[in-house]
Amino acid sequence: MQFLNIDQLFASHFARNYTQVPDNKSGRNCDPLFYCRHWGRMVAKVKEAHTNSAFICDSGTYIQRNDQKEKHTVDLSATLKTNDDCYDPYLHREVAHPTTNWETLFHLLKGSLGTGILAMPKAFSNAGYALATVGTIFIGFICTYCIHLLIKCEYELCKRRKIPSLTYPGTAEAAFAEGPGPAKKFAPYSGYMVNIFLLIYQLGACCVYIVFIAVNIQAVANHYVGDIAVELYMVMFLIPLILLNWIRNLKRLAPLSTFANFITVISFAITLYYIFKTGPTFEEREPVSVIENIPLFFGTVLFALEAVGVIIPLENEMKTPQAFGGVFGVLNKGMSLIVTLYTVIGLLGYLTYGPITEGSITLNLPKEDILAQVAKAGLALAIFITYTIQYYVAIDITWNQYLGPKLENHPKAKIFEYTTRTVLVLMTFILAAAVPALDLFISLFGALCLSAVGIAIPAAIESCTYWYHRQGWSFYLMNVKNLALILFGVCGLIAGTYTSLRDIIHKFS
Repeated sequence: MQFLNIDQLFASHFARNYTQVPDNKSGRNCDPLFYCRHWGRMVAKVKEAHTNSAFICDSGTYIQRNDQKEKHTVDLSATLKTNDDCYDPYLHREVAHPTTNWETLFHLLKGSLGTGILAMPKAFSNAGYALATVGTIFIGFICTYCIHLLIKCEYELCKRRKIPSLTYPGTAEAAFAEGPGPAKKFAPYSGYMVNIFLLIYQLGACCVYIVFIAVNIQAVANHYVGDIAVELYMVMFLIPLILLNWIRNLKRLAPLSTFANFITVISFAITLYYIFKTGPTFEEREPVSVIENIPLFFGTVLFALEAVGVIIPLENEMKTPQAFGGVFGVLNKGMSLIVTLYTVIGLLGYLTYGPITEGSITLNLPKEDILAQVAKAGLALAIFITYTIQYYVAIDITWNQYLGPKLENHPKAKIFEYTTRTVLVLMTFILAAAVPALDLFISLFGALCLSAVGIAIPAAIESCTYWYHRQGWSFYLMNVKNLALILFGVCGLIAGTYTSLRDIIHKFS
């Protein structure tokens, strides 16, 4: 049996009193964690004194010291026995209506299929069919890998804290709290940062939806009533949109959502029919486009592929969440199907319509054909209904997490809630009416938000989560890899945002 002199081990960090573990290892009970390189473990100094135990936070084990005046010893073999593996967050999740693997896969596909897939041909026209094909697969791989990082870190942090689940902002805050010094200082703000990016993205997606609805209705109606400005069509459905988003319980929208899914499938089928009817061709199609348009491609593909906002909620609601990850897990199956479908639609759409490809492929369909008009009107109606789903995330962040708790006991709390709902819809409407450019909107919000929450932040979360739990080459390789991902995400954010804003200013100046 191996013994260590506990005075030598902790002298540089502890006083002579070793204290018992606090409940939940809360920050108000513990001094900041420091790294114990003897065992590769995190150790916390508890503020209360006069008991005879030290606690190793990441293993959940006590180090008992002997009450001897001159020499205190600890059984090292006891400290190597960890309780972390005894706590499985998956076994402690209480889900009212857990979803099966197939249901989760369906929800993942449904959450990723939207206006983004209809913008993929335009993305291919910005990059060229060869570069765009490789680029879409590469970005899809990066997005999937970063989601795996996020899920892995959430599970690890839940094990350490012995809690069933964490949200994305909660995962970020918990991870940064376990990182190096600068990260610890940023930890209290990291959750807010994630929520801000998610909020901007969700409101941006709502702006995209409003523009999409308006331009597709315009494409149908103008064939019969003459040329009417797209902004007027936005005004026409503004009041119905506000009233629809006053519905507080999404379950009441379930029948409408099912109907929207049905007409979406029909409209996609009609769109594919016209693509194959016209016929793809490589004539006058660029394999590689001009380099200045590549950031627009990057932002559009991120907007189309990235579903990071729904990933953790989906995994948390599964009956068998351990089946979500893994080589043949739900995530890899779903993302493989999504990347393949988006690549095929983007490639075929661009090869069919070439440089005249519109921001939504539906706008390239014949204006006079009744079948094409049905596809445009059907997708406009489906997106009108789906707007509430995107909007719900925004209202959940602004009202349920921040404003609602502060006004919970206010006599006019419901009035404030409906006012908040109305203001958010008006914000998306005003922005959409000011810049009714579908393709540029998609690229802007994809680059601005999803390069951060989909790539850079998950990489930073992994480095912080395992900062004191990796050593040697494993530590350096992890951080070099994550630094490359962070730089890739930040460069994409800057280049994509700049290029999108430049083109928006140029188009409407």
